[in-house]
Amino acid sequence: MNQYPRPPVRESWTASISADLFLRVLNITLLHPFVAWIIPLCFRAEHQEFNTKPMIISIAWASFVTMLAIANRFSHKIAYGMHREVNLSDEVIVITGGASGLGLLIAEVYGMRGATVAVLDVAELENTDVRGVTYYKCDVRDKAEIARVAGEIERDLGPPTILINNAAEVVGKKLLDMDMEEVEKSLTTNLLGYFYTIKTFLPGMIRSEDGATIVNVSSVIGHLGAAQLADYAAAKAGVTALHKSLAAELQEHPGIKMILVTPGQLSTPLFSGVKTPNSFFAPVVEPIEVAREIIKAIDLGISDHIGTPLYARWVDWYNVLPVGLQKIARRLSGIDKGMTTFVGRRGTELSEKNGHPM
Repeated sequence: MNQYPRPPVRESWTASISADLFLRVLNITLLHPFVAWIIPLCFRAEHQEFNTKPMIISIAWASFVTMLAIANRFSHKIAYGMHREVNLSDEVIVITGGASGLGLLIAEVYGMRGATVAVLDVAELENTDVRGVTYYKCDVRDKAEIARVAGEIERDLGPPTILINNAAEVVGKKLLDMDMEEVEKSLTTNLLGYFYTIKTFLPGMIRSEDGATIVNVSSVIGHLGAAQLADYAAAKAGVTALHKSLAAELQEHPGIKMILVTPGQLSTPLFSGVKTPNSFFAPVVEPIEVAREIIKAIDLGISDHIGTPLYARWVDWYNVLPVGLQKIARRLSGIDKGMTTFVGRRGTELSEKNGHPM
């Protein structure tokens, strides 16, 4: 056994280039209304007349981009309604699976910003120095345990106003290689746990005069499915369906905001060892990117659907393709081979103990 850890593998500078990078650049340049209008202003500064070809094209483009931005804003308001006022000093945030990864990032940010945060997890906090965060040992698969912890949170911190369902479990085996205990544990953690927490905390949220926010972290795999992820994909598809159905039921409570998150592969220990088949079209997503979008939506007091990277926002169109093209797309993407190198959180912990960090 080698007692010295291996140096980190250096990736090529091209590894950071992706379709999402190009889109981000476009969104702050040619596709941004303010920037688009600067172009005809520059032409005008050169004393070009309004009837010249460059001026006509640039004004038409700026007008088109502006109308798209306005239409997108109206579409969002029609779909999700008005925002609610969010005052972090009055908010009590509950995060399941918040001891590490994405959940811990969100907890740390809100804790540093002065919000009251309760983290529910079976594992201990990876960062015990984070301020403003109270840890409660809780297994989201246990209804009685959730009820007990909910009472403690209300007694210690106050009634929760923001619930972030983030707890997750990945088995990473073929269906025939899993025993039923693993299947039940996965489905309970990834799906039923969301039902349990919502049923527990939602009544108090509805009673809140200032409204509340529920964030459900699903996955793009819930739309696509993938080999060795039958349990996980089924649960995440259920989370997406639960979110949409609950949002329909809560229309009579406009103060309750609903945020659905469907990310691609995250660079967290949960999916350690999984190799993305195409880093350009399907790059691995850093948790900080998803956390930033979730925090932005919560702070704005809006309902939203957050999908990242780019393909995660357009994945619904996959089901529109003819079945033959769907098959070809799966083969080209390599989605059904990504889990062949999976080691997961436990594999990462064992590797680190043996002096071989992943």
